[in-house]
Amino acid sequence: MVQVRAVQPINTDGSINLESWLDHVLGMDPALNREALREACLYARDAEQQANAAQNLWGEGTSSYRTGLEIAEILADLKLDQDSLVAAVLYRGVREGKVKLADIHQRFGPVVAKLIEGVLRMAAISASLNPRDSLVLGSQAQVENLRKMLVAMVDDVRVALIKLAERTCAIRAVKNADDEKRHRVAREVFDIYAPLAHRLGIGHIKWELEDLSFRYLEPEQYKQIAQLLHERRVDRELYIANVVQQLKDELCATGIQAEIDGRAKHIYSIWRKMQRKGLQFSQIYDVRAVRVLVPEMRDCYTALGIVHTLWRHIPKEFDDYIANPKENGYRSLHTAVIGPEGKVLEVQIRTHAMHEEAELGVCAHWRYKGTDVKSTSSHYEEKISWLRQVLEWHEELGDIGGLADQLRVDIEPDRVYVFTPDGHAIDLPKGATPLDFAYRVHTEIGHNCRGAKINGRIVPLNYSLQTGEQVEIITSKQGSPSRDWLNPNLGYITTSRARAKIVHWFKLQARDQNVAAGKALLERELARLDLPPVDYDRLAEKANHKLAEDMFAALGAGDLRLAHLVNLAQQLVEPERDHGLDQLELIPRKAPTRQGKRGDIQIQGVGNLLTSMAGCCQPLPGDPIVGYITQGRGVSIHRQDCASVLQLAGREPERIIQVSWGPIPEKTYPVDIVIKAYDRSGLLRDVSQVLVNERINVLSVNTRSNKEDSTAKMSLTIEIPGLDALGRLLSRISQLPNIIEARRHRAS
Repeated sequence: MVQVRAVQPINTDGSINLESWLDHVLGMDPALNREALREACLYARDAEQQANAAQNLWGEGTSSYRTGLEIAEILADLKLDQDSLVAAVLYRGVREGKVKLADIHQRFGPVVAKLIEGVLRMAAISASLNPRDSLVLGSQAQVENLRKMLVAMVDDVRVALIKLAERTCAIRAVKNADDEKRHRVAREVFDIYAPLAHRLGIGHIKWELEDLSFRYLEPEQYKQIAQLLHERRVDRELYIANVVQQLKDELCATGIQAEIDGRAKHIYSIWRKMQRKGLQFSQIYDVRAVRVLVPEMRDCYTALGIVHTLWRHIPKEFDDYIANPKENGYRSLHTAVIGPEGKVLEVQIRTHAMHEEAELGVCAHWRYKGTDVKSTSSHYEEKISWLRQVLEWHEELGDIGGLADQLRVDIEPDRVYVFTPDGHAIDLPKGATPLDFAYRVHTEIGHNCRGAKINGRIVPLNYSLQTGEQVEIITSKQGSPSRDWLNPNLGYITTSRARAKIVHWFKLQARDQNVAAGKALLERELARLDLPPVDYDRLAEKANHKLAEDMFAALGAGDLRLAHLVNLAQQLVEPERDHGLDQLELIPRKAPTRQGKRGDIQIQGVGNLLTSMAGCCQPLPGDPIVGYITQGRGVSIHRQDCASVLQLAGREPERIIQVSWGPIPEKTYPVDIVIKAYDRSGLLRDVSQVLVNERINVLSVNTRSNKEDSTAKMSLTIEIPGLDALGRLLSRISQLPNIIEARRHRAS
């Protein structure tokens, strides 16, 4: 859930009660200097009043002074130092031209001035964003601004923290703004600042930014989940109170002094889990959740044993982030159990120090930078090291889209942990390959990679790594990357880091080589998909290149995606057709549909029953719906927000059942493909297995063997949803042993 915005203390004349505000801030961090903060606040207030008087603007617009106080409150809660809070109070005044940076330098010192200057550089990102576009579609100016942002953060992480607090204030303030502004601010926060807060481990900020962004980007889905949470709030709070008391009594009996409370589940994280795992709201385990804070690490595992003794553990719902911390430094034990009354309950267990780091992240450690104090955690340096790695890669590549991917890549909690031959643990995103591992260890190992062994057994380079495996990379002294590694259909790499390193290597090669390689790559793919001849000059223009040679060079260097060019070529050779990105030029075959008045309804756990659409709310396919069991008329289908069904649920909850719309039939297109191979035993079986894995329906198949040259030719008619799926299928078949070629066949 989003946090409630704190109300600033107000005098009777409507002005800020500064002394009460200072009392509040020093209550969060008594180490702060009251006089220095008061001086900065008075300076910011007087500067705003003078600027308003000069322009005859009184009480109009947003107050930079009030916003500065709100930013400082957030930073005080994050335990930042005096200079950071002073810079926060003054920043908006400098940004809006009410105060000169030179005056700040003279009056408040170089440290405060440098912090404000760094945040101003980051603010250039907001000014350069197109509100209608996602950040990944940015221009070269945006690339340069993001580079400045990263430079500022590496120099002093406090700059990033001030900017995060400022963007938190900004997204809180757009509640009553117009839709365009809300969407623009939410898009920026969701694409850059929420992932950055996550990557720095600041859960305290990350959750609020995610929830507020989600609220404005997907308002209907946000309201739906918020309503479901609110409807069950009273029962959930009573249930949690009983669980907390029972668990506290058991822990006290073993001598563990623990703090236990109910944990608020954030709306965006609920929605993301529902989408990622295909679950309904009722299947989310951690809506009912408690958090246990204990003094020592050993108490975490003792408490875990007590929880599993009290209640039955749900298989596959336990994560030990203490033994295997997330890359952003997060440590905790997570388990799900069947709690009292047979209800699913999530329990998080961690020490007080772990909890502080989960909430504050890098803020809990930044003071150790440049001092003689030895930190008990290396997470601060790890986070700064990550920022430097992103900066180094960004300087090499200059690709804003890849940067956004890198900022977001660790949002998903699923990671795999593998070992080098000498036993060093490496963590990678789920689905990572040996090539991803090689580039994670060292760029040159990746470039020279020629094979891989998993636990001593040779595996393909597109093998999906699993936790606990030992990975050994086989290298060649004369090795170099293959352009096939960049083909997403082949699945050789999954991480942005590996792709960036490979693309950078090809950029350094001679232009003539890239032109030749790019042209050969495109011609081979067009021939394999059996597309008609293409005017390369027109294709280059459509791909935003002046000459065909420039297009070939970009493709050979890895700057252009092959699939993107193929789709553009498809549009050029058949301009008279209405093309989607994946459309083929054939007549689609529609999957058979059952008759229904408005769309098929599926009733959970029952099968087919008589259903009727409620006239009070008239639900349409796609609307969130519930069912009400009537007397003699089967099941009446209502929208979930229908006032009538909400009243019925209050009176007769046992007659409310879960229902859903049936799946929408997918269009498929019949396509002929030809496979040539050296004949061998099991060839047809292997091809069939690929078709099964890709979920491709086969309409007909014909196989002929040639005894003279020991070859076989297979002709198949298959149903395919689009060009991308066809390209992926042909690539998978081409990787099978003994395959000479696999291509699409167009009847002449």
